[in-house]
Amino acid sequence: MKSPNLPLAFALLLSFAASACSAASPARPNILWLVAEDAAATYYSAYGDPLARTPTFDRIAREGILYERAYSTSAVCAPTRASIITGMFAPSVGTHHMRSNVPMPAWLRYFPAYLRDAGYYTTNNAKTDYNAAVLDGTWDANSNQAHYKNRKPGQPFFAIFNNNTSHESSLHKRFPITTDTAKVRLPPYLPDTPEVRKDIAQYYDRVSEGDRQLGEVLAQLEKDGLADDTIVFYYADHGGVLARSKRFLYEVGTHPPLAVRFGKNFRHLAPGAPGSRSQELVNWVDLAPTVLSLAGVKGPAHLQGRAFAGTARAAAPDFTYNFRDRMDERIDFCRAVTDGRWRYIRNYRPELPTMQFVTYLWQQAAMKDWDRLNKEGKLNAVQKSFFEPHPAEQLFDLSNDYDNVRNLAGDSRHKQTLDRFRAANRAHLLRIRDTGFLPESLLRELSADRSPTEFSRDDSAYPLARIIDLVDKLQLGAAPTRVDLRAALADPMPVFRYWAAVAALRAPKSVTTDLAPLLKDPNGAVRVAAAFATARHGDTAAAWPVLAAALDKAHSPELQLESLNYLTLLPDRPASFRPLFEAAAKSESRRGENYVARAAEHLLKL
Repeated sequence: MKSPNLPLAFALLLSFAASACSAASPARPNILWLVAEDAAATYYSAYGDPLARTPTFDRIAREGILYERAYSTSAVCAPTRASIITGMFAPSVGTHHMRSNVPMPAWLRYFPAYLRDAGYYTTNNAKTDYNAAVLDGTWDANSNQAHYKNRKPGQPFFAIFNNNTSHESSLHKRFPITTDTAKVRLPPYLPDTPEVRKDIAQYYDRVSEGDRQLGEVLAQLEKDGLADDTIVFYYADHGGVLARSKRFLYEVGTHPPLAVRFGKNFRHLAPGAPGSRSQELVNWVDLAPTVLSLAGVKGPAHLQGRAFAGTARAAAPDFTYNFRDRMDERIDFCRAVTDGRWRYIRNYRPELPTMQFVTYLWQQAAMKDWDRLNKEGKLNAVQKSFFEPHPAEQLFDLSNDYDNVRNLAGDSRHKQTLDRFRAANRAHLLRIRDTGFLPESLLRELSADRSPTEFSRDDSAYPLARIIDLVDKLQLGAAPTRVDLRAALADPMPVFRYWAAVAALRAPKSVTTDLAPLLKDPNGAVRVAAAFATARHGDTAAAWPVLAAALDKAHSPELQLESLNYLTLLPDRPASFRPLFEAAAKSESRRGENYVARAAEHLLKL
């Protein structure tokens, strides 16, 4: 018998094996998210920090793509997570205030639901914190036991593993510190004290430990033989966590780490080669469309981000955006724009100090030291500035000022850059129909039991362009006169009367005559804003009854909180307020966190 042609038989065997492997390879990738909490990119060694120790993240970056210009939508968890799960900027949906829990529009589905429709097994282990309810149909499993292992044989999965080791709460007590406190870099806005250095060093340690723990999830994936078929994202929900990072729209608060590794069977979906570093702007609203793109699932029309990988990959934008609104018990309203080189911040409440007392933040030893030294008058001009009212506009050159301490908004040499970012901010606010121009109590009033999106898209109910133009006119030019304010103070829509009352703080004292009718305005937000401006102009006798009346428990918690915030900024409060603060401190929360009680408790200590 003639022996077979061995080279030909071997070639046929290889061909058959290759075909079998090809047939066995899944048509769609598994997608795994490794999510750290409250972690700034600069604390990961792949970004160049010599004290950082993050081998898991570094490996993902080395074997995948490191994104050098990735940004969270906000600098705090719940509003950012609301943006991630919806694929929409939270102010567009009304979920921009911390733990506000507004209703979702009936037409909205969270993006994992579209993956489930396509046959994916979706799991979340375990944090949600979406600033809204977890919608039915989002997850196959959502708990601290959720795992991709429980899927059907051969079923592709989308799995999230959240790790809170580096969360802000990790600085509320001391752990044994490994990082050398003498070697940590102090940003120029923080004072050099032992406790500040310990907080920074401990934060390095917590980021490192969280990285180790996420490495265990990655090791399990590889042990299960799934690495070649899985696309791994490793990112943090936002930046942080030291004083003036988390909650604030500076670079360190909004610039978390991001690296994505594409399993070898799906490298054709990657926008770059393994080991590359991307300069494209990425925002966390891009995560939903990117995952759907990688899975070959058509995204819904409401998504406001773009796919930065996969079959539906779109070109990178010129700008990306961040927002800041009420943070726990403290009211604010700021928007930011960056192109990765410049950072523009528009502070729509310029009468407020940058650093307002937040109970949770003040549990950090560094924050307590910073506050104490401010009260003792021992800070330099840069360190002290964050306890003072912030300017309406800020512009920072990130190439020379990563810490964002040199405001160039008033420098005529940068006027063209300032104008370009102003225009980008305005266009974005209009594009997403930003609901931030409504004080929270008015937002609730106009929404009633509906989602804020249901009225905010109606320009007759919410004439956003006219609102933006009025606020810019009153805040960015010379101090407004009584003539400038008169029409807005008498406008039939409360939102215009509100912003006129806010702007009256910059107007001459004589404007209090025009504010007097607003002290009896039918809208509560307008009344308390007018009372605050009246008090600031010296007529506290007219203001105190209005602010006191707003603390009645018959009013919404949002209006009570607005009044408490104004009272915190006003000195020489009459003794008659103390029983009102005591009652508010004992009040029960009607929804979410009891921020009214926190604000009242702080006032009792002042």
